[in-house]
Amino acid sequence: MTTSPQLNDLTPEHLLTLYQITSMMNSSLDFDEVLNTVMDAVMQVTKAQRGVLMVADDDGLLHVQVARGVDGNPEAAYSTTIINQVVETGKSLLTNNAQFDDRYKAGESIILRGLRAILCAPMSVKGRIVGVIYVDTALRFGIFTEADQRLLDLVAGQAGIAIENARLYRVAVEKGRLDRELQMAREIQESLLPHRVPQLRGYDIAARWRSAREVAGDFYDLFSLGGNAVGVVIADVSDKGAPAALFMAAARSAIRALALAGYSPLETLGRVNDLLLEDNGEDSGMFVTVYYSVLASDGVARNINAGHNPPLIFHRATNQLSTLPIGGRAIGWFPQNPLRVVEMQLQPGDILVYYTDGLTDAENASGECFGLHRLAQAILASKDYSADEILNRLVDTVDGFCTGAPVFDDLTLCVIRYTGE
Repeated sequence: MTTSPQLNDLTPEHLLTLYQITSMMNSSLDFDEVLNTVMDAVMQVTKAQRGVLMVADDDGLLHVQVARGVDGNPEAAYSTTIINQVVETGKSLLTNNAQFDDRYKAGESIILRGLRAILCAPMSVKGRIVGVIYVDTALRFGIFTEADQRLLDLVAGQAGIAIENARLYRVAVEKGRLDRELQMAREIQESLLPHRVPQLRGYDIAARWRSAREVAGDFYDLFSLGGNAVGVVIADVSDKGAPAALFMAAARSAIRALALAGYSPLETLGRVNDLLLEDNGEDSGMFVTVYYSVLASDGVARNINAGHNPPLIFHRATNQLSTLPIGGRAIGWFPQNPLRVVEMQLQPGDILVYYTDGLTDAENASGECFGLHRLAQAILASKDYSADEILNRLVDTVDGFCTGAPVFDDLTLCVIRYTGE
C-alpha cells in the first residue's frame, strides 16, 4: 500500500490533526458544527493568531462564517489581496514575509496589522469554490511551515465536501420543515371551508375548491342564516401563496362573523372593507374580490358584488344565460366602497354558477384561455342535471381543456339550482 506524498510530508501531529478533523467532519451534518470544527482544528495545529473561515453564497460571494482571534468586524479581518488570489487560482498560498513579498503586493491591511505570516487555502467541490480558510500571525510570532500548508490543503479538500454535504442537508431539512408547515397551513385553510352544505328548502347546492399551490387565495363559504335563508360567498385574494392564504382567512372569518351576527349583506361587506383597510392599510397591495348572495327559501336572492367575476344564471323559462349584477370595488382596497344590493326573484329550474377567474383563465397547452364562452356552453349542456352533477361536469370540462398544461391559478366553483319545491 502506497501513501500520498502529501501525507508522507506531514508531521505526526499534523497526521493526527488531519485524522481528527476528517473524523469530526464526517460524523456531523450540522452546518455550523462542521465550520467551527474545521476552524478550531486549523488554528490549533498552525498556532495562528487569527483565522477566518469564509463560505460562498449562491452568487459565489464569500462571507465570514467563523472567526477566531478577531476584534471588531470579521469582514475586515483578512487580506483581500490573498483571498482574491486564492479564489482566482484555486490554489493555496503561503508567505512568511508578507510585509515585503512582492507576489502579494503588501496590501494596506497587511501593513497596518503588521502581518508576517499568512496561510490561505480554497475549499472546492468539483472545481467550484465553496469557501476559503485563512489564518495569519503578526511579526513577533511564529511562521507557517510547508507542512502546515499541505495539511491545510488536505483539510480544505475534505472541508469543502463536508460543508457542501452539510449545506445540502440543511436545505433538505428546511425544505422538509417548509413542506410540513405548508401542509399544516393547507389543512387549516381547508378547515375554514364549509364542512357541510347547508340545507335550505327549494335549493340544491354543490361547491368545489382546488388550490394551484399548497395554499390558496380563493375561498367560498356557505352558511345558514336562520331557517329560511342561506349565505353564499365566493372570493379571490389578489395575491398567491401564504400571504394570500392569511388574507383569505381574515376576510372569510370577518364576513362569516358579521353575517351570522345579523348584519345585512351591504353592512357586512362594508364593515369588512373598513376592517381590512384598518389592519393592512391602503398601500398594502392586498385586496379580495367578493360576490355575496343571500338566498331565501321563497326564491328571492339579494346579491352584492365587490369587484368579483359576476356569476352566471341560467333562466329555465327562457333557456337563456345571463350574468348577475356587476358593481363595487374589491374589498380592502379603497375606503367608502360603492357597494349596492341587487334583488332578484329566482324561478324553479334556474341555475346559479359562482366561480373564480382560475376557471375562466385556465389555459390549454397552446396558451388559449377556457373563457366565459366555453363556461356558458358547458352550463347549457349540463342544465338538466343536479347541482353536484353540473359541478362535476364543469370541472371535467375545464380539466379536459387544460390537459398537458400546468395549473397556474386556484379554482373555486359553486353551483346552485333553485328547485322551488
